[in-house]
Amino acid sequence: MVQTAITPFPNKLSSPLIKKRINVLQINLGKRCNLACSHCHVEASPIRTEEISLEISQQLIALIYKFPEIKIVDLTGGAPEMNYGFKPLVEAATLAGKQVIVRSNLTIYFVDGFGDLPEYFAQNKVRIVASLPCYLADNVDKMRGNGVFDHSIKALQWLNQLGYGKNPNLILDLVYNPQLPTSEKFSLTPEQTNLEVAYKTFLQEHFDIVFNNLFTITNLPVGRTKLHLERKKLYSSYLQFLELQFNPDTVENLMCRDQLSVDYLGNVYDCDFNQMMNLPAKTKNGEILTISKLLAAGSLDLIGEVQTADYCYGCTAGCGSSCGGALV
Repeated sequence: MVQTAITPFPNKLSSPLIKKRINVLQINLGKRCNLACSHCHVEASPIRTEEISLEISQQLIALIYKFPEIKIVDLTGGAPEMNYGFKPLVEAATLAGKQVIVRSNLTIYFVDGFGDLPEYFAQNKVRIVASLPCYLADNVDKMRGNGVFDHSIKALQWLNQLGYGKNPNLILDLVYNPQLPTSEKFSLTPEQTNLEVAYKTFLQEHFDIVFNNLFTITNLPVGRTKLHLERKKLYSSYLQFLELQFNPDTVENLMCRDQLSVDYLGNVYDCDFNQMMNLPAKTKNGEILTISKLLAAGSLDLIGEVQTADYCYGCTAGCGSSCGGALV
């Protein structure tokens, strides 16, 4: 691919990317994880120690109770379940009547000390969004580590036995991530609806597994994905590819517009990708936001314009990409 300069993302937009009313609070509890996946934009692993503190956990619980407009509390990591404050946040959000989402790698259920999680999730009606980047074992193990596919299958069967994917109150969603590119033959994620059918058919026929929804998520050039692209000398050409696939119809539904993303230190961002790239959310006066400032102001709607960067083309390419899958 011939290298050309990347168009600044705001120049692609017909109007500034203005924040809407906040209804999603996404919390990254820390970087501790039992896996070290090749595509992880958080760069989480078993040797990372960063995690939320008691003070920040208490501030987040206060925020959850204070603002009824928050409808969804979305817990991520690392493996969110391994990080401090996980269960108190689940229980506070449940008591406050929020939908609780846990972004689970599934294999955590087989780590000592975490075997109670499936039953705990079912008791609290937690919505599980589980990573299964392919329904073929070789592809999953290549991205996530040897044996991960088998553990994931056993975990999904365990969740099915508890009613997940069957009981309408126990939602089980899966996440597809494409393989990391090794050449300039780039491609976007397959069409989500058709891929969901393929996943459901394969998992039902081979493992008697059922689930609710499949979310396709584009690999954004952030974290380990960025490092991989740089090693392969593909970073600039991949960004250029994403820009060429820009779809203006995705902009209205971008996840950064109605959510707040919070890190383990209590800093606020427009999205998880900005969090990993240390691009903080700002008030209309240009002040960097924290959870304590939101509590003091008594409002979640302090942000004017969403902070953007070149990697935002990943969320706006083709059918779009978000934590909830395709956008159009």
